[in-house]
Amino acid sequence: MLEWIGAACFMVLMAILWPVVKCFGAESHSTLLLPRRERKRSAERCDSKPEGQGESDALALICKPSALANYLLKHCMSFCKSLSIPKWNWRMSSSLQTVFGALWPFDCPVHFIRDHLQLSDDGLVALDWAVVGAAHYKRRRTSSNSTSPVLLIIPNSFGKITRNVLKLCEAALSHGYLPVIFNRRSQNGTPLCTVKLQQFGDPTDLREAVRYIRYRQPAGQIYAVSESTGSGLLLSYLGECGSSSYVTAAACLSPVFRCQSWFESGPTWPFHWALVLYQKICLSRYKTVLGELVHTDSLFSSCSLKAMEEALFCHSGLKGTTEGAGSWETYWERNDPLRDIDEVAIPVLCVCSQDDPIRGEPQATLPLELFESNPHFFLLLTAHGGHCGFSTSDEGPIVWSHQAVLEFFRATTDFFAAEERAKLVARRRGLSGAGKTFRHRSVSTCKRLPVCSHNIHAIYNWQRSYTR
Repeated sequence: MLEWIGAACFMVLMAILWPVVKCFGAESHSTLLLPRRERKRSAERCDSKPEGQGESDALALICKPSALANYLLKHCMSFCKSLSIPKWNWRMSSSLQTVFGALWPFDCPVHFIRDHLQLSDDGLVALDWAVVGAAHYKRRRTSSNSTSPVLLIIPNSFGKITRNVLKLCEAALSHGYLPVIFNRRSQNGTPLCTVKLQQFGDPTDLREAVRYIRYRQPAGQIYAVSESTGSGLLLSYLGECGSSSYVTAAACLSPVFRCQSWFESGPTWPFHWALVLYQKICLSRYKTVLGELVHTDSLFSSCSLKAMEEALFCHSGLKGTTEGAGSWETYWERNDPLRDIDEVAIPVLCVCSQDDPIRGEPQATLPLELFESNPHFFLLLTAHGGHCGFSTSDEGPIVWSHQAVLEFFRATTDFFAAEERAKLVARRRGLSGAGKTFRHRSVSTCKRLPVCSHNIHAIYNWQRSYTR
């Protein structure tokens, strides 16, 4: 019901503002807003456009030239399929795209079976396994002998399960994946069993969840997709764990990269107000218990995302505890998603639009130098699509961005399988070591002392990791 009310309010608002958006917004995003000097540097760009499409449908793959980049351009059809959106269509509005992807009701055939995972500090996170049809009435345990790949989905940091996430689960199931949604402490109905909330970029809970998934599905590869601000958690995990992440490839849909400045400036006012209100509603359920840790009066009187984050994590000596204490700058030294970005050891695709009203202007919010210098990162940049929207006028059962992500996973898997076969052939011919290959390190054998140990049997037993 709340989704319908929210969607209706935004539709009325945007219907009033639509003439202004059409006149002033469309022209400002008619071409890819990359500086000319940046575009001439070592970046791959897909210029293939169907006949009849103009610059308003432009699509670019920005990355460091490599064998993998060439393979992706050749085998990922979505990378060269521009978003077809007529100028008169409502999808040209980034705000309507964003509301559609987040709040628009969706009759989803996917159902979820929840596993509650008890963590080392007795906290709880939830893993929601997606199933289709009548199978959800039966208690489902994933087979340890299954070779089906697992798709770990990390929703936005506010815990809202959006239409975009549900559509992704549906698309993943149709492609043979086992989708599972990671729910943080206290979010999406997960009980808050300890007086502790997860900080923005703290990957400790996610690390234990990946260990558990690895334990349950040892024969299946793990892929990860994050949505919106949830990308901060995924990038923090991949950077901190490095070659020990046990993730084969990852993707971020409409990620927010410069998170500290994003919290300080906030998105445009309607979305900023909606996010603050939604977070207050979710936290109000735990107002009494949170009173032991923070000043709830300051928390619930906050008018910005920064003020709420500071009230939760950045005040020292609150209620006799120092956990999470420190200044705003210190907090982001520990939680900035890009702090260990050079340690990421797997291919990561980031799908972004230039007219994203949540992330902000691309010149200030997209770290183009990262994609042009790091061979593990790929930026698929569109002119339109909003924030986690990417709806097109000729859209089929699968959203364009989801199709691009699934093609990326398939192509990277095929590429590295071909690399391994080539190495095997070269080894047999006595030519091992010849040639230069893409460095792919998804198996935890490259570090003597990895940051995160995966000794699952020393961590889990069925008394601590339980389900209902």
